[in-house]
Amino acid sequence: MNSTLVYIYDPMCSWCWGYAPIWIKLKDSLPLHIEIMYGLGGLAPDSNEPMPAAMQQFLQQTWQNIAQQLGSQFNFDFWTKCQPRRSTYPACRAALIARASGKEQEMLSAIQQAYYLQAKNPSDIDTLHELAISIGLDGDEFLQQINSQGIDDLLKIEIAKMRQLPINGFPSLVLIKGNRHIPIPIDYKNWRNTFELISSEV
Repeated sequence: MNSTLVYIYDPMCSWCWGYAPIWIKLKDSLPLHIEIMYGLGGLAPDSNEPMPAAMQQFLQQTWQNIAQQLGSQFNFDFWTKCQPRRSTYPACRAALIARASGKEQEMLSAIQQAYYLQAKNPSDIDTLHELAISIGLDGDEFLQQINSQGIDDLLKIEIAKMRQLPINGFPSLVLIKGNRHIPIPIDYKNWRNTFELISSEV
């Protein structure tokens, strides 16, 4: 029986960035009969309000924590160069638009690198537009879609679906086998442990 492994993420989730190298190794090691599916969880709805100082401090501490635990790189210039907003839905919509062209993983990687390494703000449409062009999407078409009701509706439907799965924050892995939805614990440091868990279920 074929199985599907769902990777539930948000493009601006810092733990997803920390997990990225392990996730890539795990994904590339899985047998072909396990289908990989990406699902957008939606971390923070649209907002034009500046991020409160307490939230900025909390996220900077989270970045430091991830860097210490996992060795992930972060460019802390973001907090002085950009106007942080607690708004990840625009980045989620960008990933959805890219998915239609088979470029969701490229968009995810571009958003993460822009945010965490280049101190650019993926809450801003200008940043996402620039990234869309960089991965080969049509810039004008992207701008039309990112503000469309259709993409917003698709995102809301997907977020609702992902929240029905047995997840606990982002990133999360869920193995779908027949009618079973099996939560797969994430090991942030060793992909083989997760690989063996999945193998034991399929």
